[in-house]
Amino acid sequence: MIRAYQFLMRPTVGQQVALGEMLRDHCSLYNGALQERRDAYRHVSKTTVRYGQQSAQLKEIRAFDPERQGRWSFSSQQATLRRLDKALDAFFRRVKAGEKPGYPRFRGVNWFDTVDFPKDGDGCRWDSTPHDPVTRVRFQGVGHVRVNQHRPVVGKVKTVSVKREGKHWYVVLTAEKAQPEPWPATGSVVGIDLGIANFLADSGGGFVANPRHGRKAAAKLQAAQQALSRCKRGSKRRRKAVETVARLHRKVRRQRLDHAHKTALDLVREHDVIAHEDLKIRNMSSAPAPKPDRDQPGVFLSNGAAAKAGLNRSIADAGWGVFLAILNAKAESAGREVIAVDPRNTSRRCPACGHTAKENRPTQENFHCVSCGHNAHADTVGALNVLRAGLVRRHAAPA
Repeated sequence: MIRAYQFLMRPTVGQQVALGEMLRDHCSLYNGALQERRDAYRHVSKTTVRYGQQSAQLKEIRAFDPERQGRWSFSSQQATLRRLDKALDAFFRRVKAGEKPGYPRFRGVNWFDTVDFPKDGDGCRWDSTPHDPVTRVRFQGVGHVRVNQHRPVVGKVKTVSVKREGKHWYVVLTAEKAQPEPWPATGSVVGIDLGIANFLADSGGGFVANPRHGRKAAAKLQAAQQALSRCKRGSKRRRKAVETVARLHRKVRRQRLDHAHKTALDLVREHDVIAHEDLKIRNMSSAPAPKPDRDQPGVFLSNGAAAKAGLNRSIADAGWGVFLAILNAKAESAGREVIAVDPRNTSRRCPACGHTAKENRPTQENFHCVSCGHNAHADTVGALNVLRAGLVRRHAAPA
């Protein structure tokens, strides 16, 4: 089992400068490798440059520029080239699938915030001073950096990464550990229905309110972004305004993560089996297709884009994808079972008689079966149907 840990680092002023230079030089390597691939493909012969060829050139690059490229870890530079290779592979995959391609872009120095070290001990060393009461991580070219380790790392550290967020620096570890002992069984099963009005409803009739962190911070974000738009590019005032906007976005993201972690932990503690809808969030939050007017060329009819944009913001603010990822990770660590089921008609099917009809849900909250007259909260009905579908799938699965 692989688990990730993120700890705040406490670098000195000199170490902050060295870390910034490391990001800058890796960014330069990334952009140079991307330029080489672009130039090779634009050539008459349309030559394709691969990762292996660029990795083989690293020795010459390091010897040619020892001050900027030769001082950093060779394996971390290979990881940067591998990141570019993955970005290009994803580009060609999207092209073949008919999706919006999005060719990899050149990175600005402020848009390159992570350096990866593929192996602990190769250019980096986690807990480099084990006899010191203060935890430190060592990076080649930077030195021993203090780490605020707020929880123990369980297992063997496999990879180490440096990450910059605003003015803060973090170390991100991945550790491999054996499958832990499962938590004591509770004998409880639950189905959950994710929504906008309520973050989730469970099959037992419980609800978790939607905190709407993004909506609550919208006014401050709007004011900060307006102040940013009035600043002159390249000015000190603009840099401060950029940091203000980024700080507000980071706060919302952390609030959303905190809520997801706490909600998922409560579910894992209380239930052995958790069923949820297998939501296609990307499809749900896509923009509606334009509707051209057949009578007037170049004119488009109303397609509800404004209303859909508001719904898309609410879906993004709820953070369903992040929550489900956290729920699966916590359930795996606790030995719980998470089942994803087909969401079709879960809120239209009567749990009492099984009648399925659009008319069963007259409003967003109310469920009234037109066949047997069963009344309940629509989200609770959806969660109950999700649980039943999950149990059917669980018992039907081969042992």
